[in-house]
Amino acid sequence: MRSIDLNCDVGEGAGHDAALMRLITSANIACGAHAGDAATIRATIALAQQHGVAIGAHPGFADRENFGRRELALSPAEVSELVLTQVQTMQEAVAGFGAGLNHVKLHGALYNMAARDEALANAVAEAIRVTNKNPMLFVLAGSKLAQVARANANFLVVSEVFADRTYQRDGSLTPRSRPDALITDENAAVAQVLRMVRDGEVRATDGTLVPIVADTVCLHGDGAHAVAFARRLRAELGAAGIEVKAVSTAR
Repeated sequence: MRSIDLNCDVGEGAGHDAALMRLITSANIACGAHAGDAATIRATIALAQQHGVAIGAHPGFADRENFGRRELALSPAEVSELVLTQVQTMQEAVAGFGAGLNHVKLHGALYNMAARDEALANAVAEAIRVTNKNPMLFVLAGSKLAQVARANANFLVVSEVFADRTYQRDGSLTPRSRPDALITDENAAVAQVLRMVRDGEVRATDGTLVPIVADTVCLHGDGAHAVAFARRLRAELGAAGIEVKAVSTAR
């Protein structure tokens, strides 16, 4: 039976975390930079533990005004320090619950920049290596960060795909500045996920079929219909014979 992990960005104040934790298998918890604070982090960790959800750190730019989605001109050294500090914050919080950190996934503009910029990708990888001898890293499938992490034998690389984002012919996500960046039709989003998981391909905005590796699917938790969509997606995956479970082995 094929299987897929369902991950979601949480601890960001969207108000759906408790309901989503029943439906996902991996949680990416905001580390207090683009969103969240110490109390939110603790509450979200407790929720994840209650529902047996794998706990991950979700570091991003310290730019709350733009929710970490505006690109900032930071040097690789500054990005490395930013990621290191946030991951360590999450490790300390998780340790307080007697648990360990399962994975790291970057947020927003930082995620996209490290996906295409090799120098930033190396900076991110180095920061994460400092915090964990065998880190698991959720990365955009086919990205520079994926390539950099795979070049280091210690990394467990988990290729991430998106249910509600469109793709370009090079496998990158369509920039949010474009009107076609988001998939708002639930049927289309479900169909895209099934194609990526089952067939290993995604249709780009220009009609090109692009090969893609899907180890985990990201569900955005800040939409008004996030919970309903997560519930439907789990049902559709089950109907297609695809088991939903946390990542145990990574490609």
